Amino acid sequence: MTEIGDFEGRLALVTGAGDGIGEMLAKGFAGLGMAVCVQDIREDAANRVAREIGGESFPLVFDISDRDACMEAASALERKDMPLSVLWLNAGAGVGSPLLDGKSGAIEWAFSVNVLGAIWTAQAFAPRMTDADGPRHVGVTASSAALRKPDGDFPLYALTKHGTFAVGETLRSDFAARGIPTTILCPGLLNTRIWDGARARPDRFGGARHMDPSISTRWDEAKPPEVMWPHIEAALSAGGGYLVCATDDETAEAWDARSAEIMAGLVVV
Repeated sequence: MTEIGDFEGRLALVTGAGDGIGEMLAKGFAGLGMAVCVQDIREDAANRVAREIGGESFPLVFDISDRDACMEAASALERKDMPLSVLWLNAGAGVGSPLLDGKSGAIEWAFSVNVLGAIWTAQAFAPRMTDADGPRHVGVTASSAALRKPDGDFPLYALTKHGTFAVGETLRSDFAARGIPTTILCPGLLNTRIWDGARARPDRFGGARHMDPSISTRWDEAKPPEVMWPHIEAALSAGGGYLVCATDDETAEAWDARSAEIMAGLVVV
């Protein structure tokens, strides 16, 4: 068990913290008395959140889908003489593309951010976490989409979030061997801009910089990310694990249905 007060005066790094769930996490950790490294690929967004938090918090702008950029950012963070106690791999791209006739740039972008980006960020900052004394915690933001079939309006997003969940499970084992607990967060539908992931698309993946705002209604009407913070805070105290926040009526039902279908196909040979 970790006392929440033990994180005070230490450093948290949150990726994708320029808005949405990441901004909520950054401000939540700041509320615990932590300095927050606000990472985002969008300089203006990272600067805004760091400025609103104030204190010793600061922005760190880099592309998590670029492994070299992650390593350079980790080197830059070394100049901050403060123990890195929380690393939350939150950045993600909402990509609504099919697979069979989806554009290669969109598919590569989704996997590069949602799967490889989590791996590269973990590789880059794990040494700093390992060397730190005191309380430490790693978080991975997956999605309730990882508990369902990868179908619906965002099949590619759901597919890659299955990958994020698997990365989280593997990191949970790897970090446990280093004495660092991990939380895998699976939010349901929330009022975030994840539907407009194209606004942060790196140039090398091409494509439009915004998606059609007419698809945003179901997100606009959803609960805000802040509803999860008390449960995230509890996970920090309890030593991590799985945290599924069913913010809509479909998450639990969809998981039950998928589990039942998988079990129905189980054959002992």
